[in-house]
Amino acid sequence: MLSSKCYAMEHRIDAANQILGRLATRVAVLLRGKDRPDFDPARFSDNKVAVHNTDKMRVTGKKMPQKKYRRHSGYPGGLKEEALERLFARDSREVLRRAVLGMLPKNRLRSRWIKNLILRK
Repeated sequence: MLSSKCYAMEHRIDAANQILGRLATRVAVLLRGKDRPDFDPARFSDNKVAVHNTDKMRVTGKKMPQKKYRRHSGYPGGLKEEALERLFARDSREVLRRAVLGMLPKNRLRSRWIKNLILRK
């Protein structure tokens, strides 16, 4: 019989030579606890995922110069754009964090899951 408790686990992942999207998918699955036999979509999984060597991640195709991250201040003309290339050079951890955040379900647990993501350069 399975216990109703969800025990915390820590996963360590080396991001060197891994493709950004595939790595983000793997991290999102681990954060949610979908790899566990006692998975419940409505329950918070306390799994922690530590990723290191984010500076050595890869992206495929022409994403580096072409992919844009956009945000808006709410004021007229307040659209800010930044290319993946510049964001990656400034902080590669933020690139992975945004990719994982986009792959988590948009619900009340998302902010709690993303806090369990530990990123190191």
